[in-house]
Amino acid sequence: MDWFGIAKALHIISVIAWMAGMLYLPRLFVYHAQTDAGTPQSETFKVMERRLLRAIMNPAMGGTWVFGGAMLALAPAWLSDGWLHAKLMLVVAMTFVHHLFGYWRKTFERDENRRSPRFYRLWNEMPTLLLIGIVFLVVLKPF
Repeated sequence: MDWFGIAKALHIISVIAWMAGMLYLPRLFVYHAQTDAGTPQSETFKVMERRLLRAIMNPAMGGTWVFGGAMLALAPAWLSDGWLHAKLMLVVAMTFVHHLFGYWRKTFERDENRRSPRFYRLWNEMPTLLLIGIVFLVVLKPF
């Protein structure tokens, strides 16, 4: 049984699902920030944001970490590679952004958002920038 291959496949699946949510949730925030609190549209955004975070993003982030950890357990020699350390730093940054998004979702849930749609448009780019760095490190293994 190719345990490493299975862990790698599940890791990739988890990353894809996580990134889908990381790219979509801040876009929902952009639209939500343009609506008035208490409106039917605002309430719909609350449901969409909560379900996206809880049903897709949180499990996918967990899977990314678990299956990535499984790959490291199965191939511990990678722990001495500098590119992996840089990649893990970017994954930690992605996890931090994920938790920021979760915090901001709760401000919308409580009708306490004070940030502009432009603010969320800017943050919508952060997961993309982190993803670019992570993919280049994994594919090129520059150091």
